[in-house]
Amino acid sequence: MSFVIDLLKSNALLLLFVVAAVGYPLGRVRLFGHSLGVAAVLFVGLAVGALDPELKLPEIVYTLGLVLFVYTIGLSSGAGFFASFQRKGLRDNALIVVMLVLAALAVAGARYALDLRPTLAAGLFAGSLTNTPALAAVLEQIKTVAPAETRDQLLADPVVGYSIAYPIGVIGMIAAIAVMQRLWRIDYAAEAYRLRDLGAAGQKLVNRTVRITRPEVSLLSVDELLRAKQWRVIFGRTRRGGDMALVDGETHLQQGDLVSLIGTEDEVSEAARFLGEMTDERLELDRSKLDFRRVFVSNPQVVGRPLGELQLPRRYGALVTRVRRGDIEFLPHGDMVLELGDRVRVVALRDNMDAVSEFFGDSYRALSEIDILAFGLGVALGLLIGMAPVPLPGGAVFRLGIAGGPLLAALVLGARERTGPLVWNIPYSANLTLRQIGLVLFLAGVGTRSGYAFASTFSQSGGVLLFITGALITCGVALATLWIGHRALGIPMSLLIGMLAGLQTQPAVLGFSLEQTKNDLPNIGYTTVYPMAMIAKILLAQAIVMLLQ
Repeated sequence: MSFVIDLLKSNALLLLFVVAAVGYPLGRVRLFGHSLGVAAVLFVGLAVGALDPELKLPEIVYTLGLVLFVYTIGLSSGAGFFASFQRKGLRDNALIVVMLVLAALAVAGARYALDLRPTLAAGLFAGSLTNTPALAAVLEQIKTVAPAETRDQLLADPVVGYSIAYPIGVIGMIAAIAVMQRLWRIDYAAEAYRLRDLGAAGQKLVNRTVRITRPEVSLLSVDELLRAKQWRVIFGRTRRGGDMALVDGETHLQQGDLVSLIGTEDEVSEAARFLGEMTDERLELDRSKLDFRRVFVSNPQVVGRPLGELQLPRRYGALVTRVRRGDIEFLPHGDMVLELGDRVRVVALRDNMDAVSEFFGDSYRALSEIDILAFGLGVALGLLIGMAPVPLPGGAVFRLGIAGGPLLAALVLGARERTGPLVWNIPYSANLTLRQIGLVLFLAGVGTRSGYAFASTFSQSGGVLLFITGALITCGVALATLWIGHRALGIPMSLLIGMLAGLQTQPAVLGFSLEQTKNDLPNIGYTTVYPMAMIAKILLAQAIVMLLQ
């Protein structure tokens, strides 16, 4: 064993890949119907780090992983984050702030009940809510105000409290999610269906041919029908006699016409009942005049622009009937903004199909590349934002740090999509790859760096009692958030567990949440509350030191 430890100590890269290689498959093991997913890398890192004080990865591994993870999350969730404030984002952030204030009050109660030093209580708060920037803010505050003769002791206190409470801060949140989703028998697939308007989850689309039997249908154009009936369908082709044509917004359908409708089974059936009757004919199989093709969106000039602005019917006699992003298929609309890596299904005149493909790019190789200029500028901007000091009353300052700064920049840039020739978003597949690599680096780094400190301090400074206190705070906050959010406020569990991960500012909990839902809805909840949670925890941790003297 000593030989293995010495070997890992001498080679940080070997240590990194051993932790990742052991942790990742362990995360796929299912117990009682649940698995840890990539979060298992953290626990392997803790176990390995506990073997020797020098068995830890360099800080740059943790830092780089955290930056990559939060930046790619922000890019993919920017539009959803800002759109959420048009719905119930203010309510969601208010819930998170209230829960954090309650956690701070619980820590204050523990400080007096257990006669803890305020500095130790502040570390317990940061650890039970797994927030390294809050710990860093506390240490910076102590350096500024503590007397020289007691500074070393006071600086050690927050680290002890943090290292003891941090592991249960992750485990407690994951356990709370696992227990409550089982207790409430949450159907994440059904929630994704109901929340399809968020653009984070798709559903199966069908193509049906309908015969128009109601003569009054001809009184309205297709656009007028869609507005009047609020149908979520696309009119594709129509055949009148032997003539096949694409439907546009100005088309007036006539009695006896055949028309293809694309949408969900329920939406298509509702529209068909009004228009006429379903038929067994399949207009989409007639490729004599109109053809269809799936093409990749790889042309940067197309990205970041609403679909309606591309004017495909006028320029190419073409119509986009479906958009596939990752494993999810969406029904397009005029305001939908395409992203690099999307696959669009286009119906067009056969003679125009090659021109349409060239317009969208349709290059798989281009989607494997990242615009390093835009990516580097975005990350650099985020790091600069994280470094900027924000003055507080009394002369104190706080910083968003390496997590909050890149996330804030990515949210703005991801929502903006492009600035002139610079396209901020990156291809979907590349985003997922960088996100996974970043998360593994972060979990392996923080696990190995916290493992020995946790093991060595557990029995000191009332370690067992602090551990139990941290567990009660973490689990209490988690259960209260889930209960109030889901039962009292009616927040869907798919979003709520992402919000809980955002409250905890914890990628490991987010990774577990994504593993449970099998969709991107937790990302929206996470990014909706993460910035506010980060700022609130930094301020509250400093307040604990200042006010509990």
